[in-house]
Amino acid sequence: MTTTTPLLDPRVIALAHYASRALLENVLARHGATFQWSVTLRLVAVADGPVDRDALVGGVVDALKIDPALAHSTVDELIAAELLAPQEPSAVRITDAGRELYSSTSAATAPITARVYAGIPKEDLAVAGRVLSLITERANAEFAAMTSTNK
Repeated sequence: MTTTTPLLDPRVIALAHYASRALLENVLARHGATFQWSVTLRLVAVADGPVDRDALVGGVVDALKIDPALAHSTVDELIAAELLAPQEPSAVRITDAGRELYSSTSAATAPITARVYAGIPKEDLAVAGRVLSLITERANAEFAAMTSTNK
């Protein structure tokens, strides 16, 4: 029996996404964190300083395609957990505990990611990156058009 490599399609993308997300969520659960926390915390951790709360919520909404109220709730949860702290006038900053959580979950996922990507030629990763970026760009444009007509 011969197996053929599947063409990239929504199912292949979804299977890769959910398989990778399951790995990440397993690591996050061991640290008492959620996927939404991870996405939100990363946006603040990689910033050069405090992040405007509305800009942070916008980044989370854009990344996860969730309702802004849920993104605000996630920011509130991170503040309550003392992983983020309010910064006047309307920004948030990462706390030492937040930086530690981000660093420890990143360190825990790095070897897993290395094993998953091991042996895949850089050229293939570059092609996949270009194709997936184009698909993301087009899907985001479709989503924006779809949601703007539903308002």
